[in-house]
Amino acid sequence: MTPRAVPLQEGTSRTFPIREPVDFVVVGSGAAGGVMARELSTAGFDVVVLEQGPYIRPEQFRHDEFAYTFRNELLASATDFPVFFRTRVDEAPSVNSDLPAATYARMVGGSSVHFTANYWRFRPVDFEERTRLGPISGTGFADWPITYDELEPYHTKVEWEVGVSGATGPDDPPRSRPFPHPPLDVKSSGVLLERGARKLGYTPKPAPMAILPEPRPGRSAYQRCGYCMGFGCEYNAKSSTLASMILEAERTGRCEVRADSTVFRVDTDDRGRATQVRYFDGEGTEHAQAARAVILCANGAETPRLLLDSDSSLFPHGLANGSGMVGKYLMFNGNGFVGARFEHPLNGYKSVQVTRICQDWYDSDPRRGFYGGGGIDGRFMGSPIAFALSYLPSDTPRFGTGLKRVLEQYTHHMHVATHSTSLAVESNSVALHPDRKDRFGRRALLVTHLDHDDDLEMVAFLQDRGTEIMEAAGALKTWSQPNRPQHVGFHLLGTCRMVDDPDTSVVDRFHRTHEVPNLFICDGSSFVTSGRGQPTMTIQALAFRAAEHIGRFARNGEI
Repeated sequence: MTPRAVPLQEGTSRTFPIREPVDFVVVGSGAAGGVMARELSTAGFDVVVLEQGPYIRPEQFRHDEFAYTFRNELLASATDFPVFFRTRVDEAPSVNSDLPAATYARMVGGSSVHFTANYWRFRPVDFEERTRLGPISGTGFADWPITYDELEPYHTKVEWEVGVSGATGPDDPPRSRPFPHPPLDVKSSGVLLERGARKLGYTPKPAPMAILPEPRPGRSAYQRCGYCMGFGCEYNAKSSTLASMILEAERTGRCEVRADSTVFRVDTDDRGRATQVRYFDGEGTEHAQAARAVILCANGAETPRLLLDSDSSLFPHGLANGSGMVGKYLMFNGNGFVGARFEHPLNGYKSVQVTRICQDWYDSDPRRGFYGGGGIDGRFMGSPIAFALSYLPSDTPRFGTGLKRVLEQYTHHMHVATHSTSLAVESNSVALHPDRKDRFGRRALLVTHLDHDDDLEMVAFLQDRGTEIMEAAGALKTWSQPNRPQHVGFHLLGTCRMVDDPDTSVVDRFHRTHEVPNLFICDGSSFVTSGRGQPTMTIQALAFRAAEHIGRFARNGEI
């Protein structure tokens, strides 16, 4: 491949003939796919991005809790695209009644559009924890083939390229540059988290957030509207790939974003090289885009689904699945919450979700008696309807005067969200349902997941810390959700893990699949360990790094 450098221009989005090969087809436009599109197109390569969801422009986003939270309008339709769930392989799978077992936004920008925008970095321990702690029975606990030091420049590049606000804390990992933007204004939930934590001797700090406190070209500063978690940002203040990467990729004249394009197969030739990507448009008509190389950035559920659905005589168990590891070692991250009610109004529903965090428990500590680490943040969870249905104490009356009294104190509440580790267990997986299909005739996703006992212990540990902090801050009442195994995953990690040994993994340290030299995978599926509950920053750091190497491979004729 010979890249052709062109300057950025306004309004030069390209349309490519589908039968003529482009340099790269990128499947997915979320946290990783958007970065791949921008980096490779600005380097002069021709890129087609295939996104299964619609292209929703910022001015089309709405502050509509019912539409987004209850009708799930930014997600895939459960009827058109069912996701089946079970906790064990011997259990009959079913469809969740509330959220899909694999939950992600289906649109240009992917889940980076509707996420909360927490942007924690991984730390050195995340990459070498197996060496530090030793094996954990019944798990695939392993080190990454790369280190924090190797990835640190790309973490920094994420912060400066997409726009991240924050301030360095006393226990932060080493960094080569400060944050590009100052922290967001602290809100009442942050003040109270900080007050309670300091009373107990902990070290709270400003939350790193992928939200702009000040304008950037073509993007506004945040407006404190209160519609960040679960909503798109009409101001482009949230640093989604829709706001920060996609437009720049299109302006190169080398990138086409093809929305409403549901990929169902990657074809290979008789040498086992990827040749084209087949997909359905919004009307169900089949198309195929030829490419010199293919990059899967579809997320930790859709990427293994596509590989498993691309089986052939050369790849009888699925494309790039000679190891049998495609779809295995699914990790959700542990999460829980603590609710608290205070004497005075907090007005937590306003502004961004999070302004203060506490990570004193990041490392695993053998004295706890179980594996795990993580942190907490102070926030307000739930717009009015969700708050009333999901975030009240279990002893709250469900109707009548008693419920009304509690709801009248809506503004007096806040929450502590916990974020923690998820161990890699081989039986936790993404597979294809043997019988059920989606609207396009693809076999439906089948998710198997049961939290490791240590993961549940870590969630309970952090909930206890959150309760103590809220009580120290002066809460009149605290409560937490029951600590049960998860049936919904928002962070879909580990299903095409990155290890140098081709017998135990799917991709190498450069995100190239071991078996197909012109097929790359870069999204949450590449993860070896789960981190501490906020993977998006590291997904994007990996994407910046992978794009650099993939571009070099292409220029050197190594693809």
